[in-house]
Amino acid sequence: MCGIVGIISNEPAAAQAIEALKRLEYRGYDSSGVASLSSDGRIERLRAEGKLKNLAAKLNANPLFGHIAIGHTRWATHGRPTEDNAHPHATERVAVVHNGIIENFRELRAEFEKDGVKFSSETDTEAVLHLVDRALQKSGDPTKAIAEVLPRLKGAFALGFVFSGHDNLLIGARQGAPLAVGHGEGEMYLGSDALALAPFTDTVTYLEEGDWVVLSREGVTIHDRTNTIVKRAKQKSGAGAFLVDKGNHRHFMAKEIAEQPEVVGRTLAHYIDMNAGRVHLPVTLPFDWNKLTRITITACGTASYAGHVAKYWFEQIARLPVEVDVASEFRYREAPLLDSGLAIFISQSGETADTLAGLRYAKAQGQFILSVVNVPTSSIARESDVVIPTLAGPEIGVASTKAFTCQLTALACLALAAGRARGTLSEADEQALVSDLVAVPALMVEALKSEAHIEHVAHDMAKAKDVLYLGRGTSYPLALEGALKLKEISYIHAEAYAAGELKHGPIALIDEDLPVIVIAPHDPLYEKTVSNMQEVAARGGRIILISDREGLHEAGLKTLAGIELPKMNPRFAPIVYSVPVQLLAYHAAVALGKDVDQPRNLAKSVTVE
Repeated sequence: MCGIVGIISNEPAAAQAIEALKRLEYRGYDSSGVASLSSDGRIERLRAEGKLKNLAAKLNANPLFGHIAIGHTRWATHGRPTEDNAHPHATERVAVVHNGIIENFRELRAEFEKDGVKFSSETDTEAVLHLVDRALQKSGDPTKAIAEVLPRLKGAFALGFVFSGHDNLLIGARQGAPLAVGHGEGEMYLGSDALALAPFTDTVTYLEEGDWVVLSREGVTIHDRTNTIVKRAKQKSGAGAFLVDKGNHRHFMAKEIAEQPEVVGRTLAHYIDMNAGRVHLPVTLPFDWNKLTRITITACGTASYAGHVAKYWFEQIARLPVEVDVASEFRYREAPLLDSGLAIFISQSGETADTLAGLRYAKAQGQFILSVVNVPTSSIARESDVVIPTLAGPEIGVASTKAFTCQLTALACLALAAGRARGTLSEADEQALVSDLVAVPALMVEALKSEAHIEHVAHDMAKAKDVLYLGRGTSYPLALEGALKLKEISYIHAEAYAAGELKHGPIALIDEDLPVIVIAPHDPLYEKTVSNMQEVAARGGRIILISDREGLHEAGLKTLAGIELPKMNPRFAPIVYSVPVQLLAYHAAVALGKDVDQPRNLAKSVTVE
């Protein structure tokens, strides 16, 4: 969730660090800071609450000229988002930036406080700082100090260190949180992901779990968790191909919603033989679909709702039972998993801590591991048996949009492949469904044409304090996703229910002030959903119906608003219907003046439990 940058440069590095941190703003943060070395080798640092522009203003007023620097964007976990709690933390000897959580920090802090050491922050990170500082006082050798300290740390973390008097030494370490090394000509870099390093280099090395690294202008030495020197492959990151700006859009979220026809099409092209009209997975699967008796899908947040939609697809198309778990509960439930079962893990970043922990639990239970991720070099991808990339490109807005629809697209292709392999889907049926799936990008373009009308509806909806979402079948998880989107970017309280559950409690909420968003393509379940809408209308509820022309016509209700989408195969409607669901949340948030791309308290990549 936080962003880390380290630079050994041939020019002032603090300003470069801030520019790199701007590329990590999408991760979410509430304070930032940078540390460098003065001409006489002393550690100098600047920190600021709020946005990076506040830190940049401080740097303009008080330039740091050192050619080595570490920088950080912090999302508060331990302690409030204040300047005192902002990273880097520093003593006279060492400065540190940290992403993650040190689980045993209380024990470590008590140890130092017993010895009279005073802490200047509320963070867990400061315990790491004092451990390294004490080790430095004993040995005077930064490399030995880090090797001594790392085994004492429990939790998930990525760390970056600079040391007074050492203007050619940068040390990083990772355990459960991502960290990459960037290679330059007489310069070296450290970053939470390759996107931050793209202005400087496209050659990166991804550290593996437990690695720690010593950087200098002359090169890099990587140690594994046993302190053995190891080699890790260099690779071209490709991040430079995705340098992004808002273009002519007001927010990144708006741009990413608009990009969905293109990126969904790109994902389809990766998994479908367009000429044959069949699914063609470009990977070799390490399991036999016919020998599977159950699939377990695990994810967090929006990705988990993609998993819930996929449950319908796998069960209906491939006749495979599916269990969907929220990743933060999955491993603690200690679910018994059948030998040689398939576990699917879904994550935009591929670094989600809870999902990664669930993956490791499933692997220990003998499951085949398949991941659906947007970052094929991520931790989840690297620990999977097979990776299904979503090809959405970098998603900067914290609220997931194009990553979600690309996840749905990839999962739909997987379900079709499973059905064909298991003989539950004939060749003719496969070709018909593939044809319907290939039509989705064009249908999304049509859906986007309704934006002006959706904006008008959203402005009225933004006046509400509570909103209810209803859906049946695959529209139910999409209703859950709609409620989540509205909550996370507009801060309007929203709930979602399976439409058939309305009479089992939620109907008590219905009054003339409550907008009820009904997601109801004209499918075999439509008539039952109409019955639920009538229950809402009878109690004065303000209905916003998202359906096709036939569905809007047959509703026969005086709805507050109807949002018309093109006719399509209802099986794949969740991919297309995501567009108005996202736009409703987006325009409601804009109408309320919210920070759409970086909503409060949220982070893009949640790398702690």
